[in-house]
Amino acid sequence: MAWFYLFLASFGEIFGVASINMYLKKRSWKWLLTLVVVFGLGFYFLALAMRDIPLGTAYAIWTGLGATGAVIMGVVFFKEKMSILRIIFLTFIISGAVGLRLAS
Repeated sequence: MAWFYLFLASFGEIFGVASINMYLKKRSWKWLLTLVVVFGLGFYFLALAMRDIPLGTAYAIWTGLGATGAVIMGVVFFKEKMSILRIIFLTFIISGAVGLRLAS
């Protein structure tokens, strides 16, 4: 169940970053509240996951999935540019998170 919580926490990170983007565009209380709630839920699920998963592993997976998902969300929904350098660095993030998990 801890891995499921970690997966949900990563979605909190992804949608939290998207909420920041929407808040900066719209400057409305609705998006500010969405930002706070989504990040709050993400941190809550991260805390639940860390009951069974070591801090270093949970944090690496959470940030890796969150960063990767946020970049993909930015490209797909916010029309940000995707470059070969961005793909290379995303590969580094994912490889680092997976490598850390395999080493534990």
